[in-house]
Amino acid sequence: AGCDSTYVLHLTINKSFFHEETVEACDSYTWAVDGQTYFDSGDKYFNGKTPAGCDSTYVLHLTINKSFYKEETATACDSYTWSVDGKTYTTSGDYTFTGQTAAGCDSTYVLHLTINKSFYKEETAVACDSYIWAVDGKTYTTSGDYTFTGQTAAGCDSTHVLHLTINKSVATD
Repeated sequence: AGCDSTYVLHLTINKSFFHEETVEACDSYTWAVDGQTYFDSGDKYFNGKTPAGCDSTYVLHLTINKSFYKEETATACDSYTWSVDGKTYTTSGDYTFTGQTAAGCDSTYVLHLTINKSFYKEETAVACDSYIWAVDGKTYTTSGDYTFTGQTAAGCDSTHVLHLTINKSVATD
């Protein structure tokens, strides 16, 4: 009809949302975006909507580093130097060393240690003419110090020392 017409457009353009994050964690990670707990590395995605109804995309680049746990059992004679902590132990027991891996995660080592003792015994004997030493079963006819070395049932050194005095009998007619 030849009249002026005016159109007014009030336009709001809402943006889609994209967010990326990189996380490194020990053993597991709970992502606040989706509430999920993840136990292995990889890319995780969450798609949703902004409050205005536009697409929203979240990407998580996740690296999961593992904590370390190791147990070992050892048996030694008299003492044991543990390579994990460099300490020398002289008694049986369970020993624990805790630290961190190169990635900053917990590391725990447990040593179950049995210490067997070496054996050392000295004895003194006095006999007439000869002496049978029960340790080695030999007969001795002269005074002196005698040593017998062997191993205990656990495989540790065993040393017996005999300080022997032999008195000679005197023959009478």
